[in-house]
Amino acid sequence: MDKIMAYRFSETTMADWKNKAEQALKGKSTDTLNSRTYESIILKPLYTREDCVNAGYPGSPDFRRGINPPGYRDRKWHIAQQISWDSADELSRKLKDAFSKGQTSISFKMKEGFERDAAIASYGFSENHPYAIDAGSGQAAFLSALDEADRTAGLTGYIGFDPLAEFAIRNGDKPLDLGDYAETITGAAVKHTNLRTVLVDAGVYHNGGANAVQELAAAAASGVFYIERLLEAGMDIDSIFTKIVFSFATGANFFMEIAKFRAARIIWDRIGELYGAVEPVRGMVIAAQTSQFTKTLYDPHVNLLRAGNEAFAAVLGGVQYLHVEPFDSLEGATPLSERIARNIQLILQEEAYLDKVADPAGGSWYVEELTEQLAEKAWELFVKIDSLGGMHAVLATGWLKKEIGATLDQRMSDAKTRKQSIVGTNVYANLAETAKAIPEQRDVWEHGIRGTRLSIPFEELRLKTAALEKSGQKASVGLICLGSLKESKARADFVEGFVAPGGIRAGRSGVVVSLDDAEEFIAETGFPRYCFCSTDERYKEDGLGILTELKRRHPGILFYLAGQPGEKDEWLEAGLTDFIHIKSNCHDFLANVIAEMEAAAND
Repeated sequence: MDKIMAYRFSETTMADWKNKAEQALKGKSTDTLNSRTYESIILKPLYTREDCVNAGYPGSPDFRRGINPPGYRDRKWHIAQQISWDSADELSRKLKDAFSKGQTSISFKMKEGFERDAAIASYGFSENHPYAIDAGSGQAAFLSALDEADRTAGLTGYIGFDPLAEFAIRNGDKPLDLGDYAETITGAAVKHTNLRTVLVDAGVYHNGGANAVQELAAAAASGVFYIERLLEAGMDIDSIFTKIVFSFATGANFFMEIAKFRAARIIWDRIGELYGAVEPVRGMVIAAQTSQFTKTLYDPHVNLLRAGNEAFAAVLGGVQYLHVEPFDSLEGATPLSERIARNIQLILQEEAYLDKVADPAGGSWYVEELTEQLAEKAWELFVKIDSLGGMHAVLATGWLKKEIGATLDQRMSDAKTRKQSIVGTNVYANLAETAKAIPEQRDVWEHGIRGTRLSIPFEELRLKTAALEKSGQKASVGLICLGSLKESKARADFVEGFVAPGGIRAGRSGVVVSLDDAEEFIAETGFPRYCFCSTDERYKEDGLGILTELKRRHPGILFYLAGQPGEKDEWLEAGLTDFIHIKSNCHDFLANVIAEMEAAAND
């Protein structure tokens, strides 16, 4: 026992770890484990104390660890599920029901021209609940209607409008028109001292494909734009800071999203300090919504998992308001999906107890280093935007759209090649799943930043395939499994998963060891295309000869091969159409196949 009590574990150094890791990597450097993000941040496989900055404490500048010292202990984040409605009575009824089931803020989708109805339906709840409203261009009308309802004081939360975000979407359709915006803000500041009315909506850029650095820089530049306009209108800097709320979308990259919210507060605190705002008003108030960019039309229940991940990241990031989009909102949310979305937040509060701890991610060497790098890169881009004339200028010239477009192109390319997985869409696709149609996007302008989703290219393929099958086309490929099951299974599994994202089914042969076996399978199935699946060794022994004869007998059938054998030219000369392998562009391959099917259907 004395020996046990006296035992001390030996210390392991970074050098020890590197030696062990490089042995496991068979002599390769541990640098080969590094990866680069869309933000051009290099992620290391291991972080240590040396990577961690002095992060301070929650509630103190630079506010990376949150704006409230006890965290959510005495100020929980507000559950701000956006309610859809068609009449004042329906909105009032739905709000009452939501509050009885855990909702904590007045949040709904504003309907243009119905601001007075919205005010009548909601103001009765405002004594006990804060607002969380993106009022859009109806902000002034909604605030005026609330005043008419005798709610001239005591409103809390935010009722905001971001003209720059609207301009970003509609650029080219009409110029930026601030109109009476400054007058609305200054007037509301007098009547509603505890209500925030200046909204910076960074979700527009996120859902357009931006990376976290671009989101943060756009948010900071937009915030500065409004500061300057309101200073010109006569507001003092401290008052301005108490009127601004930032809205971010929370995406799929869990740790990057946590760091994004933390970095946003660093940047805003730095801006406030440079403007001379007092410390207590420099803490950024954040409203978050789960990403539209990451959601899928097919296999929508996977959206539940995505939403949970995104909501979790937002809470760990320290947001003040949170909306979780229902999993089936692309085809129309249901009472069940709305309830589940709200319950995701309740689980995070009441079962995971995330409201009982301040900044649980704080002190993580990885999160702190990621936060620091993100803040610095975003600050550099913010300064670049300022040097180009500010946020309005980079939107008007299309510079920011071009920058975000480059990021979007890379994201789409990664999805199409399956470097970026979309579960249920480009990997593990469920062929039993059906969908109605891709929702039409309203208010799309040629020169604006268009909201999109990463899964749309594959969804378009699935819908085309479904239409072709209804017209009698066979959306199938036969897998000619050469040799034993052990030889063919790995590549057969790969091809089956490769074609499924296009809605194409794979039918497998039994063991094929001869031309007669392959011929029998083709006769039984009658597919318009087949793919050989086996090892490179088996291909050399039997594959080329079988292909040559099959192509001679069936010149109209298209043949493919799984893998990249060394004798590519010989296979192509024998009549092979293409190779399917891990580096293939899955989307483009399937698009070509479906185009061939469409051409055949039109003959």
